[in-house]
Amino acid sequence: MTYTPNIDVDAVLGIDVHVHAGRSAHAPSPDGAAQQGPGGTLAEMTARSGAAGQTLDETAAWYRERNIACCIWGGDPHASGGFNETGVSNDEMLENAEKNNDVFIPFVMVDPWGGKRSVKEAERLLAKGARGFKFHPPAQGFYPNERRFYPIYEVIEASGMPALFHTGQTAVGQGARAGGGIYLKYGNPMLLDDLCVDFPDMPIIMAHPSFPWQDEALSVAVCKPTAYIDLSGWLPKYFPPMLIQYANTLLRNKVLFGSDHPMITTDRWIADFNEGGAFREEVKPLIMKENAAKLLRLASS
Repeated sequence: MTYTPNIDVDAVLGIDVHVHAGRSAHAPSPDGAAQQGPGGTLAEMTARSGAAGQTLDETAAWYRERNIACCIWGGDPHASGGFNETGVSNDEMLENAEKNNDVFIPFVMVDPWGGKRSVKEAERLLAKGARGFKFHPPAQGFYPNERRFYPIYEVIEASGMPALFHTGQTAVGQGARAGGGIYLKYGNPMLLDDLCVDFPDMPIIMAHPSFPWQDEALSVAVCKPTAYIDLSGWLPKYFPPMLIQYANTLLRNKVLFGSDHPMITTDRWIADFNEGGAFREEVKPLIMKENAAKLLRLASS
């Protein structure tokens, strides 16, 4: 089975480009008592969201009810901090996405340290319909611009699919002893500028407001035509003023709606986005849907 999108772009209200799977359909229901991993499990991190522990089908129903499509992925291979505990494999993600192809756009993850094995895995996942790749440099412990990882990017660039990279500080391991072993330095968005130069046909999504490197992220997005910013992981009322200014002007076509569901649910993010008047009314449709639809090459009727 190969994933093929069947999203009615004209009908959906938005495209959320940053969604995490809750748990595998083959895993037991969470009891709220799991204590594995120095940063806490995904269930623990989302206990107050109202959407913790969703299976893929439950997440699909959540988004379908809200008439929103989403980019979604499972656990992080080779991740520090116990953040690969959803149990949702790339194959489960792709197979379920085909069943829920009216709302799901499946992204996949490969181990950046896997060498030729990961190159072959990326090729295999693309053949099964993967529509993008997600990397978490702080959790996976790598500088994304090191040339040892370039063979993976070569495969992604040839496919025309986007690569999404976590940038900025991360909640993984936050508050734990030694921060759960997470090195924040890997999340500097300026590292991705090299990839924009060396892989000019690979769209790059810089995930999250990139605290404490927001100006660097804005600079990369302004300079490089293939660099985008998703707004996930923060409520809009906490966005830095410079990010809002650029989203309303120079980067109005390169900023994307992302929630970080289930850590921050779509309901909470959108409610905050629509309050306060920070974003111009003519820019909101671009952020909520139009920019992502073009980037992800989703056809309108």
